[in-house]
Amino acid sequence: MVFSKKILTIGLIVILAAVLVYFFVIKKGAKTGSEATEAEAAEAKQKLSETPLLVSVVPAVRMDLIMKLRSPGEAVTDRRIVMKTEVKGVLKNLNVEESQHVKKGDVLLEIDDAEYRLDVEKLEAERLKVLSELLLEKKFETAGTADSRSSSERTAAKEAFEEAQARFQKGSITDEEFSRISRAYEGMLIESGAKKDEIMAATKRLTQAEIDLQKSRLQLDRTIIRAPFDGIVTAITISSREHLSAGQELFTLVNISRIQVHAKVLESEIRKMKVGREVDLKFSAYPERVFKGRVKAISPLVDPEKRTCDVIIDVDNPAEEIKPGMHAEVEIAADIYKDRLLIPQDAVLSRSGRKLAFVFDNGVAKWRYLEIG
Repeated sequence: MVFSKKILTIGLIVILAAVLVYFFVIKKGAKTGSEATEAEAAEAKQKLSETPLLVSVVPAVRMDLIMKLRSPGEAVTDRRIVMKTEVKGVLKNLNVEESQHVKKGDVLLEIDDAEYRLDVEKLEAERLKVLSELLLEKKFETAGTADSRSSSERTAAKEAFEEAQARFQKGSITDEEFSRISRAYEGMLIESGAKKDEIMAATKRLTQAEIDLQKSRLQLDRTIIRAPFDGIVTAITISSREHLSAGQELFTLVNISRIQVHAKVLESEIRKMKVGREVDLKFSAYPERVFKGRVKAISPLVDPEKRTCDVIIDVDNPAEEIKPGMHAEVEIAADIYKDRLLIPQDAVLSRSGRKLAFVFDNGVAKWRYLEIG
């Protein structure tokens, strides 16, 4: 029994020693370690606050702020025509090839003109025959005996006619009034004999012969087709020695040195569009390039289904890189705010719902509230 009490006493002493070790050694050491950690953190924070941060600085500039409107568009050309024949005949010479550049006045095509030349010669002979008959039979009273009007009256009538003609060209008198004055003057000329040659020529069919001859010469001229403007020949549909009919399509002539882009703008944005505004254009064929243009016109019509309006943009295309039909992404100058102080959008921050930016002041970045607008 004494042995058991001795063992119990020793056990209590061991437990008490363990408790004392925990409180005075382990817990105190843990507390000291925690305090050291907090001290290290405070020291690191202090060093961090004292270390300067590297920032990039950009200058604020004062200039016009241009808000741009984006829209899809399509390239077109207003100088494109389908060339057609005006007379029939066999194709003698085709002087162009596909995609060939031509200048205004170049001969593009020739139709065999032998038959048309014969017609001209025939009508020229008929005109000379009528003229010869007229000269042989020419009999007319002398102008003096038939003239019942004085020289002053003829002069006054001529001046009145010329004045009326000038006023008619300006639109200050009506067509009926000018016709009345013109008939009166012409009647005076006939009465005086001043128009005797014209009267005799009409009587002897000379006038009609000359008209027929002029028509024949016109047909002969139409056997040669020339370029009406500088351009590129494309879509040729004929071949040499082919028999052509009047009005037949031959090829297309197109000029793309200047291109128009038709942009679709929502009707709610049309009020922001102005003729002459600058335009930036990007084409999918040239994704890294920006082409420049200007607003040429604004369509007066709105598409009732899409609720859009066409804005027509002129674009210089000297290298002919832009082709009709190409898709374009268009940025048109819409709202313009004059003389504004501008900073990069990335520099604008928000704090408590207000906009601010850091301002470089004597080597220190200080934040300032901004007034946007």
